[in-house]
Amino acid sequence: MKKETIEGIQQIIHTYNAVVKVVDKDAKAEKSRAYGGILRSVKGKLQEHITEEIIKLAWKELGGDEKQLEINSKKVKIPIQCDYISKIEDEEIKAYILNNIKNYYYFLSVDKQIFINKKFVIGIECKAYTENAMLKRILVDFKLLKNIYPNLSCYLFQLESQLGGDYSQLNEKTFGSTATHTLMSYFSDIELKIFTFLKGERKVDQPIHKESFFKPLEEKTLINAIQLLSDDLKKHLNF
Repeated sequence: MKKETIEGIQQIIHTYNAVVKVVDKDAKAEKSRAYGGILRSVKGKLQEHITEEIIKLAWKELGGDEKQLEINSKKVKIPIQCDYISKIEDEEIKAYILNNIKNYYYFLSVDKQIFINKKFVIGIECKAYTENAMLKRILVDFKLLKNIYPNLSCYLFQLESQLGGDYSQLNEKTFGSTATHTLMSYFSDIELKIFTFLKGERKVDQPIHKESFFKPLEEKTLINAIQLLSDDLKKHLNF
């Protein structure tokens, strides 16, 4: 890997250590907001920051032009499906929708949306942790986006895992969990790539912001994340 990529990885680790080790103190000092809410918000934003930095490092590692890359979370218009309208039995309601069809859409985005040359190519949901109940929502969101962008690559980047199985073991090959694979089987057109950054299943009573339960963010893990994204991004290189 390039020297600037390794330096970028070290900076991510430094940021992670700095944030996680002080968030507990900062949350307790904040009087106007709930302690738990602050912790969830900070960890979520931390994962988003890590993800964005990994995207940039992966693109630079490939030698991609910085001007070609855009990362955002802008809302996408999801239009109403005509098949749905055709099945409405009440003709008056059907006519009303058809007469106002330009207003029938749903705004949707995921946490990190990667555009190469203005083309939406990868979507990444960023979570401090994920349970299977949360995964259902993620799959639905990607299902909607894939209707508009059928070639979209879909990712879940999570600091910790609560999905069960071996998602938190950080092995070379992940076999997943029974519940997670069952859910994903109902969304067969979505190949959701799940990547976990911290080893060990999340335990509610062992939060990583407590010194005795702190989990290190390893350089090897970040290298693996960069490589995973690079494999997708290299398809969109345009020298």
